[in-house]
Amino acid sequence: MTDIQIRPENPGDIDAIHKVVEAAFGQSAEADLVDVLRDNDAVTLSLIAEQGGEIVGHILFSPVTITSDEGTFEAIGLAPMAVAPSCQRQGIGSRLVRAGLDECRQLGHEVMVVLGHPEYYPRFGFVPSKPLGIRYEVDVPEEVFMVLELRDGALAERGGVVRYRPEFEDV
Repeated sequence: MTDIQIRPENPGDIDAIHKVVEAAFGQSAEADLVDVLRDNDAVTLSLIAEQGGEIVGHILFSPVTITSDEGTFEAIGLAPMAVAPSCQRQGIGSRLVRAGLDECRQLGHEVMVVLGHPEYYPRFGFVPSKPLGIRYEVDVPEEVFMVLELRDGALAERGGVVRYRPEFEDV
């Protein structure tokens, strides 16, 4: 895994990001979601992994709300994270996740959620959300929706339903 650089995306990266995300997922839905979120100014952080001048990975973080009878608070959603198929299983995804978590902490965010592989995300500290009183707005298997406190105690006496910004309900 030589020569991998993690950096924020720039406008010249958009087409390459779309291609990497589409290739990683084998369909366009996730790449289209990235485009819609970016086009609607709903991106908190977008990082790319670059090797030899070529984009080989991407991770996106966007705002979500967690709502309960007691109130609403802001959190960050991690999705999607993608690595070009030819570069998978080389630690690039892990580097993207760690860099994103570090940057989100530095930006002052306290809580992050992810809908992802239950064998992958716990290595970064994500835990099942339901025991902490956090659930996703649609039914998903309990083990795939996870949460991470970016600040210790951020979820103390907090819970609720995670929703992406209302204008993206159909995305």
